[in-house]
Amino acid sequence: MINNYFDSEEYSKIDFTKTKINKGEYDNCTFTNCNFESIHASNIQFVECEFINCNFSNTIVKDTAFKDVHFINCKLIGIKFNEVDAFLLQFSFKDCQLNYSSFYQLKIPNTKFINCKLEEVDFTESTISNSLFDNCDLKNAIFDSTNLEKSDFRTAFNFGINPEENQIKGAKFSRNSIDGLLINFGVIIE
Repeated sequence: MINNYFDSEEYSKIDFTKTKINKGEYDNCTFTNCNFESIHASNIQFVECEFINCNFSNTIVKDTAFKDVHFINCKLIGIKFNEVDAFLLQFSFKDCQLNYSSFYQLKIPNTKFINCKLEEVDFTESTISNSLFDNCDLKNAIFDSTNLEKSDFRTAFNFGINPEENQIKGAKFSRNSIDGLLINFGVIIE
């Protein structure tokens, strides 16, 4: 099967719920104001791509490759990132909504989350060491057997991370958010 190859293309205002996305490899492409909502975007390779103001809510990304991909101001609600192709997986998120998404068992060290909503996101058994959670809302996010070593939570808020059930050595927290580490111990901080 011959795969399509797209290099340095720009896609703007395309509604992929009406226009089927071509399977293949997208290299150094930019997608702006595109709608991927609830489509099957499986088995596609995105390499060094940027997604700006796109809607990926409930998109199926089984075996999709995201290699050095940047999401900016995107809606990524309910995405099962745990189903993506893990080979060379690397992405960053800025001003994104990732509520109800799953990173279950993914190895994504050095990931940047900047100004993101991460409500009820599942980070169970994932490796997100050396990552940045800058001004992120982690309300009800699930951290269970998660490797958070050397990650930066100094400006993150609404998180609950149990130090007994997660690896947090070298992680950075601010004094203002220390209660997020003690929530499971039933202590009252005033």
